[in-house]
Amino acid sequence: MKASRFALTVILMLAVGTTAASAQTATQTVTFAVTAVNTISFTGAPSLSVTPAAVGSSDASVSDATSTWAVTTNQSLAKVSAQINLAMPANVTLKANLQAPTVGLSNGAVTLGITSVDLVTGITKQAQSGLTATYVLTATAAADPVSSNRVVTYTISGGS
Repeated sequence: MKASRFALTVILMLAVGTTAASAQTATQTVTFAVTAVNTISFTGAPSLSVTPAAVGSSDASVSDATSTWAVTTNQSLAKVSAQINLAMPANVTLKANLQAPTVGLSNGAVTLGITSVDLVTGITKQAQSGLTATYVLTATAAADPVSSNRVVTYTISGGS
């Protein structure tokens, strides 16, 4: 009888213990963010030297398309603008023409000055490199001889 009472007690304890232990759950909130990315880079060392306009011509131009640029953005409708650090000498202009990435629109050869101008607009969610950057130096017959340089500052901005 003691053995059957003991067996019955063990069976009851196992039964009660099994129903008393239940599954437990826990939750955790994970916070995340994807930040805006707008980056550009340029490679190359453009050098331009123009010979004054020939007799009877008003302008002489030379171009350099040896530089490339790259862009990465995860935004829509970003733009690239540029400006130079000092005004160009009288009767001399410097233009920049950036090849547009797959999704974007180039404004063509744009005259650079100390005020920022848009070169490429509508750049949307992409990473592209090896894009051509062309510079054009133009001098009129009235341009004084000069040897100088200008720093071109490019800025990518905008987008949403």
